[in-house]
Amino acid sequence: METLPDVWRQEYWLPPGVAWRDMDQLADSDRPQPQDLLIALPLALGFVALRYVFERFFAPPMARCLGVKNRLQVTAALSPKLESFYTQRSRQPTQSEIVSLMSLCGKTQRQIETWFRLRRNQDRPCQTKKFGEAAWRFFFYLTAFMAGLTCLIDRPWFWDCRACWRQYPVQPMERAHYWYYMLELGFYGSLLLRISVDIKRKDFKEQVIHHLATIFLLSFSYCANYIRVGTLVMLLHDSSDILLESAKMFNYGTGWRKTCDTLFVVFAVVFLVTRLVIFPSKILHTTLVLSMEAFEPFAGYYFFNVLLMVLQALHIYWAGLILRMVYKFLKGKLEKDERSDEESEVEEEEDDKGGEENVDERGDCSWEKSKDTMNSKLSLLTNSCVLNNLTNHRASVSGRMRKAQ
Repeated sequence: METLPDVWRQEYWLPPGVAWRDMDQLADSDRPQPQDLLIALPLALGFVALRYVFERFFAPPMARCLGVKNRLQVTAALSPKLESFYTQRSRQPTQSEIVSLMSLCGKTQRQIETWFRLRRNQDRPCQTKKFGEAAWRFFFYLTAFMAGLTCLIDRPWFWDCRACWRQYPVQPMERAHYWYYMLELGFYGSLLLRISVDIKRKDFKEQVIHHLATIFLLSFSYCANYIRVGTLVMLLHDSSDILLESAKMFNYGTGWRKTCDTLFVVFAVVFLVTRLVIFPSKILHTTLVLSMEAFEPFAGYYFFNVLLMVLQALHIYWAGLILRMVYKFLKGKLEKDERSDEESEVEEEEDDKGGEENVDERGDCSWEKSKDTMNSKLSLLTNSCVLNNLTNHRASVSGRMRKAQ
């Protein structure tokens, strides 16, 4: 081990008083090896291919069974100049840019704003694509959760977190846990590979941070033999993700509103309990406090807990979004996912953040209607004033003529 790079120095990875030679007590098949992580890349590519097959052949029949229908979209009129501006400069022109486009294309401001609104809608993902993505995640999380529960429910650390640190780090790795780790690592790797072409939501940056933190967390915990705690973290996360993706699936369907609402309420409860109660009170407590009963702090201890803290910060962020949805749900106003990027109707405007978040369609429509109504009223008022002035002028002229006669 002396010839290894400095990154593999035992004080970085092992508690004080433990050396790499102590790990030799384990057989090669029972000992986590860094090179084992290389299998995650072909697994990630395999998941990408499997997802393509699933979304191509299996998701569409499921979508039809649930009544998922794509919304009718009006295609923007052909305009090479506006299309060039849209693709090369901006999807949302500023007021000054709209003025220059008006003189360039010979269109009114209203026509240009409508064209960009229609054009943005054309780039919005259809309902069937959203359903396919949710269905793929649902089936993976369900399979992973059932497999993880099967290989953990009879293990002592599943019921007693202190068992995670008994004889650490000289703990044999079971093959079931090895494959559980590798499949989860490959899945999150596939999500990262596909994130540029997947549906972008307003928490896109948080999703990237989550995937990177998860991959680093899984990789480091595997190399440092934090496998017992790592399996608990994965199982805990998969439990609520199943409900989230299933609620999305029914949300995209027609006639499943009550089912979707029920699943959403159950998901919100499970998420808040697992991520804001169980995760900090059990997982973080055992890694920060209970682990100190077995060894003294070292570099790996701090790094591992920092990654868990990043996950907890993301939990708090997403909990805020969920609570907003719960608030709207209780007020009877819940109509879409707070993370949705959907621009559902022709009349809908996007926000100023690049179109990742919707504005209220009905509010925009009502503003346009009220503006048109106000313009019509002003027009009527103006016409009325002009007619009155003409009538008064004609009456005064007639009066003067009679007096002259």
